[in-house]
Amino acid sequence: MEDPIYVIGHRNPDADAICSAIGYASYKQARGESRFQAARCGNSNARIDCILKEFDVSLPLFIGDVTPRVRDIMTGGVYKIRSDAVCAEALMKFDEYDVRTLPVVNDENQLCGILNVFDLGRYFIPRPTQTVEMRKVVTCINDIVRALDGKIITAVDPDREEELFVRVGAMDIRSFGKYYQEDKALARKSVIVVGDRYDIQQRSIQLGVRIVVITGGLPIDDDVLSLAKEKGVSIVSSPIDSASTSSLIRSATRINKVMQTTVSKFSPDARVSKVRQKIRNMATPAHVVVDEDDNVIGVFSKTDLLKQSSISLVLVDHNEISQAVPGAEQVRILEIIDHHRLGNPPTEQPILFVNRPLGSTSTIVAEMFLRDKIDPSPEVAGVLMGGIISDTLNLQGPTTTPTDGYILSWLENIAGISGDDFAKKIFASGSVILSETPENVIRSDMKDYTEGEIRFSVSQVEELGFSNFHDNDDALTAALHEVRKTGEYFFCALLVTDINTQNSLLLVAGPDEFIEHIKYPHNTHDAFELNGIVSRKKQLIPYLTGLIRAANVAAEALDSLS
Repeated sequence: MEDPIYVIGHRNPDADAICSAIGYASYKQARGESRFQAARCGNSNARIDCILKEFDVSLPLFIGDVTPRVRDIMTGGVYKIRSDAVCAEALMKFDEYDVRTLPVVNDENQLCGILNVFDLGRYFIPRPTQTVEMRKVVTCINDIVRALDGKIITAVDPDREEELFVRVGAMDIRSFGKYYQEDKALARKSVIVVGDRYDIQQRSIQLGVRIVVITGGLPIDDDVLSLAKEKGVSIVSSPIDSASTSSLIRSATRINKVMQTTVSKFSPDARVSKVRQKIRNMATPAHVVVDEDDNVIGVFSKTDLLKQSSISLVLVDHNEISQAVPGAEQVRILEIIDHHRLGNPPTEQPILFVNRPLGSTSTIVAEMFLRDKIDPSPEVAGVLMGGIISDTLNLQGPTTTPTDGYILSWLENIAGISGDDFAKKIFASGSVILSETPENVIRSDMKDYTEGEIRFSVSQVEELGFSNFHDNDDALTAALHEVRKTGEYFFCALLVTDINTQNSLLLVAGPDEFIEHIKYPHNTHDAFELNGIVSRKKQLIPYLTGLIRAANVAAEALDSLS
């Protein structure tokens, strides 16, 4: 199944951001492009709820962040090995699964180390000068039997782990054993690998070696077995030849003696960009992904970090990356459908970019249906009506164009509802100031902007009259200052628009040297009176950016943030 393509509006979405996302996803699906899915980057509000409830349409999927995470690039279903396994079992897994690294886990699947083929290579092939290391193995009799797929004939303390040295009984009986005569303790640490050499078997037991491994699955004489029991020497039968047996015995070491206990591990939620920086200079071939209980859930390599994220976006009702869902700049942006000023991010490939000076993005989407002779469903038509009515103040706002009016009329016929009647429901759906906390009022429809090196935000709420604002202006002012502080903005503004009178009030939290340049009159509630100003996009933003340029406040902005 192919990954979805998310059609998503800006952060803190307004009605047009939600409605145009629903409409454009429906338009794409009507054209047979089933991967497109509406999404949102923020909570709903009373106006959005009213529009969707009218046509029984669900809120789009919430996506709060699309930043590529480790979970997006890791390999799941990872092959693991337990810490009490022997090296022979690890070698079999490396060969069977064609992997180079195995996370090592305990009985609870919790990470306790990592083993790679290079670790085993260093263990099995020590430096030529380290001849003793070539024979040494730390193991127990039971683990030797596991590694050889052999069987115990007789054993003393088969679970005792100890340091042993492997020797092959291939020399003449006259030479065999001279080392043990000089060092009696050495015999008790020796594993003698021998075939059907009766004399070597007898001599090994008489010397008191720890283990005699008889190879080739050959039978063992009764007197040899009796002598072994008498002397306390263990005997193991190996089904393979002596050369192979001596090599495999060294693989009877448990992997907790060979594995690396310092492991590069990450949470599945770790940001890929941060992980790249952290492992940039590491030589580790693989990195382990663990959950909050340290359970292994995946692995990844440096090569995996080069994978492109599977997330793809279509941005609607915005084109500035500061307003987009967090992480948008790190994933594929396939299309942009908008009606705002240009501030779009660079893209690696050419994309479809539709930007038209209309009253709402919902108008642009509806016009695409009309152009392609596709009738939207009554539900989608009604939702697009809601986006147009909300963004153009029912065609009374300064951004309204004849196209908005024409498209709204076309949609009325499909949705079966009057635009004026629908507008009354939408604008009477509730006061954001009364239904939300002061901070949520500021953030409910807040957009970030950048002018030169100045970063600022402008929020907007639409009310029926200013009485609710006047009753809560002190709390809203305090919240505006707090948002500015936590977001490190040069200034933050709140535009409160009265839908009935088509006038607005403006609160600004910022440096006095900037605010003094605003020439609109103050009212008694310390807000600026912006009579005839209702559009953030077309009227307020050009005014504020003009002030920034005219006042030459870039240096002051940097000082205030330092």
